[in-house]
Amino acid sequence: MLELGIKFTLAYLLGSILGALVVGQLRGGVDIRKLGSGNAGGTNALRTQGAWFAAGVMLIDIGKGILAAAVLPPLALPGIGIDPVVDRELLLMACALGVFLGHIFPVWYGFKGGKGGATAAGLVCYLVPALGAGVIGLWVLVVFFTGYVGLATIAATIAAAVWIGLFMLPGSPELFGFSCCVAGLTIYTHRANIVRMVQGKESRFARFFGLGSRRGA
Repeated sequence: MLELGIKFTLAYLLGSILGALVVGQLRGGVDIRKLGSGNAGGTNALRTQGAWFAAGVMLIDIGKGILAAAVLPPLALPGIGIDPVVDRELLLMACALGVFLGHIFPVWYGFKGGKGGATAAGLVCYLVPALGAGVIGLWVLVVFFTGYVGLATIAATIAAAVWIGLFMLPGSPELFGFSCCVAGLTIYTHRANIVRMVQGKESRFARFFGLGSRRGA
């Protein structure tokens, strides 16, 4: 079990590296947590710093999810090696959950991180490639028709969990459990957005293809 604990911790520490703050440091110390909505994520980066800044943020946040899931589970750590007792699927999901939790509650930044959408997208695309395109497509459609990025992210993670539950059980209980955790944590990180949507106070992302000009959160 030592391997499981160590790799979960390493994934968490990797997740705690926030793309928004890394790119911000490269841009002369920009901290987007003090700008716009205050969220250290791609949407706030795009709105306050522009497309190239946001692209860098997304690249890091998506990439770290894929890196944690692809590299850590099969890695033979010095002095630990590969524990034959540890279930490989469980280890994979532990690393995926660790990097996702790290993004939301980063130890390097006082446990105040982003909402996890980009990292979740990277993990879904790596873990279930066939599902990745559908989830991203759903996200785009919800943003297109409602303008709510938060609603799109919540809908995408819930849809992923439902799809996995319908089509990958009972064969992949660990993956289903992971997807449910991601959906639940996504709802939690967007709780303020949900309240504002109910109250009609949530700002909207500028509509694609020139359909509208309302701002995003």
